[in-house]
Amino acid sequence: MSYTALYRKFRPQEFEDVKGQDHIVTTLKNQIKADRIGHAYLFCGTRGTGKTTVAKIFAKAVNCEHPVDGSPCGECAICKAIADGSSMNVIEIDAASNNGVDNIRQIREEVTYRPTEGKYKVYIIDEVHMLSAGAFNALLKTLEEPPSYVIFILATTEAHKIPITILSRCQRYDFHRISIDTIAGRLMDLMAEEKVEVEEKAIRYVAKAGDGSMRDALSLLDQCIAFHLGETLTYENVLEVLGAVDTEIFSRLLRQIINKDITGAIGTLDTLVDEGREMGQMVNDFTWYLRNLLLMQSSDDMEDVLDMSKEHIAALKEEAQLVKPEVLMRYIRIFSELGNQVKYATQKRILIEIAIIKLCKPQMEKDYESVIDRIASIEAKIANGIPMVAASNGVVASVASAAPVEKPQLPKAIPEDIQRVIKNWKPILSEIGAITKTYLSKAVPSLGSNGELLLVLDDENAFAYLSENRSGCIENLKEIIAKRIGKEIEIVVRKNENGLSAKESVPDLRDLINFDIDEENF
Repeated sequence: MSYTALYRKFRPQEFEDVKGQDHIVTTLKNQIKADRIGHAYLFCGTRGTGKTTVAKIFAKAVNCEHPVDGSPCGECAICKAIADGSSMNVIEIDAASNNGVDNIRQIREEVTYRPTEGKYKVYIIDEVHMLSAGAFNALLKTLEEPPSYVIFILATTEAHKIPITILSRCQRYDFHRISIDTIAGRLMDLMAEEKVEVEEKAIRYVAKAGDGSMRDALSLLDQCIAFHLGETLTYENVLEVLGAVDTEIFSRLLRQIINKDITGAIGTLDTLVDEGREMGQMVNDFTWYLRNLLLMQSSDDMEDVLDMSKEHIAALKEEAQLVKPEVLMRYIRIFSELGNQVKYATQKRILIEIAIIKLCKPQMEKDYESVIDRIASIEAKIANGIPMVAASNGVVASVASAAPVEKPQLPKAIPEDIQRVIKNWKPILSEIGAITKTYLSKAVPSLGSNGELLLVLDDENAFAYLSENRSGCIENLKEIIAKRIGKEIEIVVRKNENGLSAKESVPDLRDLINFDIDEENF
């Protein structure tokens, strides 16, 4: 005998088996008991929440020969015929593939015939929002005044696409997303029935991955069991099969990002790649992890909202104290944007690496949140003591308890030739070789103590290339400048080593001089 998927094998056959939709089940049972059955129903809700299942149970209940408290007995001939799909009284129509006017006209012709057995003829139209405008119009009259023995049940995931003329003729029932606790409880019961050993933590993760859908959760559980057939299903097994990442890894990654440890963060990403984790899922999960941290910072009463174990809540509270809300919002923004990019990208890993570098280097962005992050970083450096800096006499001095390093002030008069260089800075770079231009673009142009052009760099590779005049790069730069301004100037290349960025360490002449006068494309 062929294997039956869990979500089909354990599809509820009675109202009592439906989980998480008590508000709907109670109403429908009361209608049946009081014989106040409507002629048209609209079931709305996300996938896997029980719309079609409840529709089938309702169809059985209204036709059952021996209903019990408004629920079908499941034993009579009509209940069995509906359950195995052989009943002529219940007609299921997929509107996604039968959405034309002719399909609805066929229904209008069929409803003139009374049911061959039982009381009602029930039409279940799934994904009803897919019907064409003409088909909706054809359905209107029948829906408004159907024969007394006909019931229409329309099911949809997108109620906003249904014309108001249809909505006004139906009793509407909204199916809620099923809670993690409800899904996990159902899964545990089914695993006991299937005699499969599982860890509770594993089941809760599957329930969470189901995202409010019982059917999705059952499908994922089926997949996990098949991969580890005959074994106890552990939390680690589930992570392995679903390509998910444990929150401990997220905790480590967050701390590395907060500490601006790019090497460590990229190393953590490498570990996830080596373990075969799905990169798109990793981005989505990390975004939700950051969202949970932000919620934890927003209020002291978030335990019920987050729906997590006490251990996870305690860990989140600890993590939430490490980063400011403004910085956390920046992290969420970057990873939310990344989620859309990764979905269709071929080089997912590279995009994630770039995002991690952005998180670690807020100076790469100029928006408000990035500025806040940079300020927070400077404050942390001041609180922990600024690194050792070299004094003008060459003696290394500690400034751990001193005031922050102040940016040197430019003299009031900037030499005219230097001003002309800065005004032509972009056109000058456009004439130079690609490698040299790349490294020069990382430099902060400032004024040296003897009136020379000072290029200050944070990047070790850029400093080495320019200071060693590799490929004659500095000589070439001098020649291009001389052609532009008609005068040779001295150029000094210096590595920034005072603990702040070059932009924060020296005055940037580009900010002080209008250098767009002779700007060209490059």
